[in-house]
Amino acid sequence: MKKNTHPEYHFIEVVMTDGTKFTTRSTLGEPGQTLNLDIDPTSHPAWTGGPQRLTDKGRVSKFNSKFGNFGI
Repeated sequence: MKKNTHPEYHFIEVVMTDGTKFTTRSTLGEPGQTLNLDIDPTSHPAWTGGPQRLTDKGRVSKFNSKFGNFGI
């Protein structure tokens, strides 16, 4: 097995969007580095159940405008 092929695995601090912090191990950067998250489970709608935005553009709206009143 080759030596020195794996990156160094060390402790970093992660800061969530609400300011909470936790320590984890990672290969990111240098030991003791801080990772500030822009999106995390406390703020992203996929995890919080926030409003979903569906855009009705393109083929669906074109179909509805062309055949929307068909059969009424």
